[in-house]
Amino acid sequence: MKMKKRILQLTFAVLLLLCNNGFAQKITIGVKGGFSIPNLTGGSSDNPLNTGYSSRFAADGGAYGEYHVTKKFSVTVGLEYSSQGGLKNKFQAFPTPIELSSQFPGTVPQYLYANFRSEAKINYILLPVLARYTWKISKNSPIKVYAAVGPFAGYLLNAHQVTSGSSTISMLNPGNANNPTYTQLSPQPIDFNANTSIKSDLYKFNAGINGFVGISYNLTKQYSFFVEGGGNYGFLAIQKGSANGKNKTGAGVATFGFAYTMQNKYYRQGHR
Repeated sequence: MKMKKRILQLTFAVLLLLCNNGFAQKITIGVKGGFSIPNLTGGSSDNPLNTGYSSRFAADGGAYGEYHVTKKFSVTVGLEYSSQGGLKNKFQAFPTPIELSSQFPGTVPQYLYANFRSEAKINYILLPVLARYTWKISKNSPIKVYAAVGPFAGYLLNAHQVTSGSSTISMLNPGNANNPTYTQLSPQPIDFNANTSIKSDLYKFNAGINGFVGISYNLTKQYSFFVEGGGNYGFLAIQKGSANGKNKTGAGVATFGFAYTMQNKYYRQGHR
């Protein structure tokens, strides 16, 4: 919670500084919302728990302040809710439960296998600081095209592993690495419906790169509507230990939103 408060305080402090007329020549404030398609990457092939993820579908959104250094170049500071994680909906591995250990008189296998749905829902607050460059379609056109890129710092809000479905359980037969075969253990399907918090297994801090391209349309001199597409990628492995492997976050993001631009007298007189 302390880190979350520090991120919020830093963001608001920067936005207030940028909005101060004694400092800024032109400021834009915007809000946006949309969806993300996150996935978990970097899984190790020798750990079946962190491989085989596909993308999931989730929400994304936030607010930002933009300081216009020149007519084309600006710097933005944002605060965003970012959905991360991944999805498995297939025959997959899971750690052998303690209650099933008695079925193995010898060595208890590290993993068992079943066909069920497993979704990692991992949500962050991101603080991106981006360099942005804008082009006008023509001198009098209300349409602008822009691109932005820069680093982000992230704070973990919550994380859950949500499983569903029912399936019989199988064990991987030893000695068949190139052509694996499985032995069915349970004659009746086992229920996999569960929602487990995994926040304590993950690091609270993340960092990476964020970027997007967009098109904006000026409704008036001060108000505009925009559509953006881009993504983010985390540079740090998110798991604390090695039991569940090491993954990195990443997501493709599409958003739309509205922006309000403030200009002081000095800027309007054309000194920029």
